Amino acid sequence: MRQVYVAGAAMTRFAKQPERSTKDLVREAVGGALADAGCAAADVQACHFGNAVSASITGQEMLLGQFALRPLGLGEIAVFNVENACASASTALHLAWQAVAAGVYDVVLAVGAEKMTHDDKARSFAAIGGSVDVDDVPADLPADRSFLMDLYAQASLRYMAESGATREDLARVVVKNQRHGMLNPASQYGAEISVEDVLSAREIVWPFTLPMCSPISDGAAAVVLVGPDRRVRSRAVPVLASVVRTAPVDGHERVTALAGAAAYDMAGLGPEDLDCLEVHDAAASAELLIYEQLGLAKQGDGPALIRDGTTCLGGRVPVNTGGGLLARGHPIGATGLGQVVEAVMQLRGTAGRRQVPAPRVALTHNAGGWHGEDNVVSAVHLFGRP
Repeated sequence: MRQVYVAGAAMTRFAKQPERSTKDLVREAVGGALADAGCAAADVQACHFGNAVSASITGQEMLLGQFALRPLGLGEIAVFNVENACASASTALHLAWQAVAAGVYDVVLAVGAEKMTHDDKARSFAAIGGSVDVDDVPADLPADRSFLMDLYAQASLRYMAESGATREDLARVVVKNQRHGMLNPASQYGAEISVEDVLSAREIVWPFTLPMCSPISDGAAAVVLVGPDRRVRSRAVPVLASVVRTAPVDGHERVTALAGAAAYDMAGLGPEDLDCLEVHDAAASAELLIYEQLGLAKQGDGPALIRDGTTCLGGRVPVNTGGGLLARGHPIGATGLGQVVEAVMQLRGTAGRRQVPAPRVALTHNAGGWHGEDNVVSAVHLFGRP
């Protein structure tokens, strides 16, 4: 397998953008990634295009990638449409990485794009609920939220009982990520708020208040992957590991723990080598669980990392420096590549006011779907300094 590099990376702002089409969002993200890589559209040999809910929200099915790329002059090449719930973009990245690493192509584009806003909010909530086995969906779905938040809430209550985590700890995650998001121009939200502000916000489903739940967002992100022969710029970021895993049928181990262990093994690294992370905080409690599943803390010790500031900017291992899903936003088919854009900026030293000092290794973690007591899919990528 060949070494693969991220030569270019770009994203739109993640936000509710009802006036913008998927094509418009893709044009901005892909155009930015190509410019960052110093590539022209004619250099691209293939594209893996991630999206999750276009059919439900916009009515465009089957060939979204081909139609979204045509205005950019990207025809003739192989375009693969990738749907893998909230992990669609990171799965597209993994497949693009495989193609370059295997030597099939030298320049491959990975794109994630999503339009989630709709005049009928229930339609957006229902689309998100498509990441759950239809045989497990109750007949009386809540009308004011995604059913997925109910599943995250149940998992949060179990985790709180087992670990001693409190609602204040969940609020601390929100406070941190909102503060980080405030420093990110591409972030949907960002503000200086207090634990009390989070706890007093409108309840969505116990124990979550509104800021503890990732928002509905529109956006796109893209990266250009190249092989060693096309690494023309010193800013190219090496991909140290690319892993996608599905949850075990018997639930004997958490899917993120499996993906993380495989990624560490591929890179010859461990959690102690990480300088910054972007993780899938679809709900505030998920971030604490992910600390443990990725080996940042022992089982039950996740809350300690948010209480002592370890995962804040300025802490030992900052997590979600771009604001995470809670603040940057969560256009589900684009989220995984939005995380990669942040990791690339950190490793290049171009993250501005949210820059981690001299990072050498960054991790991104993107999960999707729900079954039983865990996500169904988890993607973990590791990146090194240029």
